[in-house]
Amino acid sequence: MEWKSALATFLVIFLAELGDKTQLMVMSLSARSKAPHMIFLGAAAALVASSLLAVVAGDSLLRHVPVRVIRLATGTMFMFVGGMLVLRAIR
Repeated sequence: MEWKSALATFLVIFLAELGDKTQLMVMSLSARSKAPHMIFLGAAAALVASSLLAVVAGDSLLRHVPVRVIRLATGTMFMFVGGMLVLRAIR
């Protein structure tokens, strides 16, 4: 197994998820629940399911689209989102 890839993925996802709306929703649900361990299990299962979907979609995409095109498309999307955030901040 490629432990470096697994560790890098863990760190990137862990840092990206800190303080996002999903984490805030889980905190809110936990605060109202009498079974926070079930909130944890539900949230963990949802993250695993969405990650599985992303991995399957990414693998399938890679089989049909050249890596260069994928990199250009994702770079363009990130630049667009970044530009929109800058414009929103300026207003």
